[in-house]
Formats: sequence, structure tokens, C-alpha cells
Amino acid sequence: MAFLDLDGLRCHVQRLAPSDGGPPCATVVLVHGLLTDSLASYYFTLAPALAAAGLAVVMYDQRGHGRSERPSTGYQLERFTADLDALLDRLAIAGPVHLVGNSFGGTVAFDLAVNRPERVASILAIESEPASPAWSAKLDGILRRAGTELTDETALAWVAAERGRHTARLARTAGRLLAATSLARDIPASRLPSESQLRAIRCPVLTVYGTESDLAEQASWLDGLLPDCRSEFAAGQEHSVLIEAPSLVRTLTLDWLREQGVTGLREPLERSLR
Repeated sequence: MAFLDLDGLRCHVQRLAPSDGGPPCATVVLVHGLLTDSLASYYFTLAPALAAAGLAVVMYDQRGHGRSERPSTGYQLERFTADLDALLDRLAIAGPVHLVGNSFGGTVAFDLAVNRPERVASILAIESEPASPAWSAKLDGILRRAGTELTDETALAWVAAERGRHTARLARTAGRLLAATSLARDIPASRLPSESQLRAIRCPVLTVYGTESDLAEQASWLDGLLPDCRSEFAAGQEHSVLIEAPSLVRTLTLDWLREQGVTGLREPLERSLR
């Protein structure tokens, strides 16, 4: 466990080196989503498998989440993007990295590709989309509802009964974040990239959606918008693809990195992940 200062933000960071002690094939940075998410989602699903395959893995808790500092304000998308940019500086990662973003983490990855394209080798976005006016309006509604529901004891009791105590604890923590910060107001007020800026993203992009997710309809739009983008689908899954289908995500990620020219991935370990 490590804590780094990112321009005044105390950020919790975890790094995994290749499990066999050899030199890394490439660096992958894992970016989690909003509210109930943290680097733990990757730690228990994707990160160990990537390290076992010979990759250097970076995970971090985004501002307000996990063990990172929770400032009362400053939750616009551009602040999250600046945190990622500063993290790469603090870790002295000079070359472009492969970004894996879950939900809002993918939105941050797209935003970094717009503003610092030289830092991004590729993007694998899970159940995600770039920021846009439609995204802003949708997040406004979601966060307003969450601010009410995740602080209501009756609603939290239902979550505990239907989804389990662990999920209820995550929901309660998310409710506290929304109550104590300006996140619900800041996200919809974020600086948005223009369509022309998104069309200028040149790094390869793979998007992964659950077939039952309302985000799956984004696939055809993104495939037509971005110069180098394709989509994969997790059959029968909704929004929680990373948690519900980790084996598929691991396979897609390793195959994607191989497509991007990453050589030296540990073959026996790759086969064991399938």
C-alpha cells in the first residue's frame, strides 16, 4: 500500500509487478468507477491475472473513493483526469500506458486520451462511454436519485436483504460521499470534450458491454465515431460485467494487449486464465 500526493490530493495507490520477477511486458493502469467502486474491484478480479501474465499493473482509488482523500469539492471530470495525469508523473511513467476503465473510469480514460494523447497507448472501456451532453444529463439524474436513495434507511435495508450486506455497506459509503461532497453537482457540470475532439482520438479502443445493459446501444455510435474502435459483448450481463464475468474480462484484456503489440505475455499463464 502506498499514498502519493497528487497536487494536494492524498491518493491511495497499489502497484503489482510481474509475478515471476521478470521485466514487465507493458504497463496497464486500471481506473475504477463512481460511488460504490474502488481499486478493490480490480484487485479481486483483473489485476492479479495481469501481473501473472507479466505486466506492470497500477491501480488507484480515485478522489473521494476507497482510501484516497475525500475533499468536499472538486469532482468535475477534468479533476479526475488531472489526477490520473499527475499519478503518471509521480510514478515517473514516461511512455504511453494501456488504460482499462470500468464505467466512469472509462470516461476518465477517454478524457485523458483527448487531453494527453501521448500518454495513452490503448483504451479498454468496460460498460463506459465518453463524456457528452447526453452523458452529463444522464449522470445528473442518476446522482440525484442516488443522493436520495443511498441515504434512506428503508432503501438501504432493502439493499441488504436483496443484495447482501457487502453491497449495502458499499451503498451506505456512497451515500455518505454524496452527502458530504459536491460530487453530484460537479459531475454534470464537467468540461465536456467536443465531438471533433473525440473523433481525433487516435489510440485503439475496445469497448465491452453487457448484452442486457442500457449502455450496449453506445457500441455502434462509438464504432462510428472513433477512428479505431470495436466492441465486444458479455452475453446475459448488465452493468456489472467486471464483477460478474471476470474470466471473460481477463481473456479479452490479454487478447487485446496482444493485438496492440505487447509481446512476452506468459503463455502458460494465459492458457490457465481461459
